[in-house]
Amino acid sequence: MADARYDVVVIGAGILGLAAAREILARRPGTRVAVLEKEASIAGHQTGRNSGVIHTGIYYAPGSLKARLCVAGSRALYEYSERHGIPTERCGKLIVAVDEAELPGLETLYRRGFENGVAGLEMVGPDRIRELEPHGVGLRAILSPGTGIVDFSRVAAAMAAEITAAGADVLTGHEVDRLEDRGSAVRVATNRGVLLGGRVLACAGLFADRIAARSGGSREPRIVPFRGAYWQLRPDRRHLVRNLIYPVPDPRYLFLGVHFTRRIREGAVWLGPNAVLAFAREGYRRRDVNLRDLAEVISNPGFLRLAGGYLRTGLAEMYRDASKRAFVASCRRFVPELSADDVIPGPAGVRAQCLGRDGRLVDDFVFDVPSPRVLHVRNAPSPAATASLAIAGAIVDRFEGAR
Repeated sequence: MADARYDVVVIGAGILGLAAAREILARRPGTRVAVLEKEASIAGHQTGRNSGVIHTGIYYAPGSLKARLCVAGSRALYEYSERHGIPTERCGKLIVAVDEAELPGLETLYRRGFENGVAGLEMVGPDRIRELEPHGVGLRAILSPGTGIVDFSRVAAAMAAEITAAGADVLTGHEVDRLEDRGSAVRVATNRGVLLGGRVLACAGLFADRIAARSGGSREPRIVPFRGAYWQLRPDRRHLVRNLIYPVPDPRYLFLGVHFTRRIREGAVWLGPNAVLAFAREGYRRRDVNLRDLAEVISNPGFLRLAGGYLRTGLAEMYRDASKRAFVASCRRFVPELSADDVIPGPAGVRAQCLGRDGRLVDDFVFDVPSPRVLHVRNAPSPAATASLAIAGAIVDRFEGAR
């Protein structure tokens, strides 16, 4: 049987892979596109397991890809969702300082948001905090009214339907074993046979470094998986949080810290996530262990440097992950009425985080073009889902520029 031939093969049917395929078809209708997904369905990992927040771009360094693409991407996502009948809600977010030491960081974040062009930001005091969140407390807060919520699984499903209608093949159950650039085409070997692609775009998420290595590219920077576990409010206690409450980012911690997120689909309120090392790239439970994944992490010089620099805070995070009471105590800084009896177990996700050999987290989006026919998305952490449509444009610009 002859190998299936396509103009473009996209690896990964998460929201980025689907958005990139959509962008390709929008620019060049009639392009023969295949999207390969190793799972039995699309969007089953980072896309389908995130908190569902549409970010506005307040956190990111001015001039960075994250800042530019998040601001543009959030606008595009609201417009796309409206066109496709996907519910969204601009519910707004409070970033709250609860003690004096956090106020300088809050001011810095406020200025950064304006530099990034985030619309409608407002600095508010305790009375306004109470008006917006009657059970919340704080000294001051940034109100980001453009922050919203959506079900990213529905967005991904709409994209898949759109590209299928435009002639693309979305092939689930196809795990990529190897890529080989043969000059005239790229040979994509999968567990279900071989495809030939005129060009290949890899949006492989948790396996981005491995897919890059399978195409003869560098394994650096490597992916380190961080598991983020959520708790959620009992249905009869959801009134404690109306919308979104976030902390001022603490430089001692790797990620944003625990926050409160209302979900659009079922009305639940998630608390979290914790951020601890996952012992498997798809390790959504504490007991999930993949020896290969774990060995790669602990033998990674960058991870050893990272762990050494964050040992105390890392141990504290692990304790909070294991102790419900410790976790709830961290949340009570913002909602003092909260008790351990008010929360029940929630879902978990795993974040694909690129890590340099120097032990620093790779903070921005990273694209790698090892040959004119192959492009890898090497790092696409939050706000990748929010920014997916804008990132897709940037990806295809680079893809076409590599010709």
